[in-house]
Amino acid sequence: MIRETREGVTLAVRAQPGAKKTAITGVHGEGAEAQLKIAVQAPPLEGRANQALIAFLSELFSRPRAQIELKSGDLSRSKIFLVRGVTRQYAESVLNARK
Repeated sequence: MIRETREGVTLAVRAQPGAKKTAITGVHGEGAEAQLKIAVQAPPLEGRANQALIAFLSELFSRPRAQIELKSGDLSRSKIFLVRGVTRQYAESVLNARK
């Protein structure tokens, strides 16, 4: 779900667009295939759900939106985001605090 890179961490996300509110709802899958499940209030139209995910991750990790990049999954529910300037340890602590 979280992998460290030279730039920060990549985060595997499973988006659920059209939800009542944007929030982490759990984990999808197991092991190396695990993805952070995030319900997104925005609809999957014209990239609105992707932008809502970037805004949510920006707030979650206390990073500017410019530091969050969608690396893959533009049109898919399964997405990979790069969060620049964050260590794996920090990302894990943030996510563990949300449980």
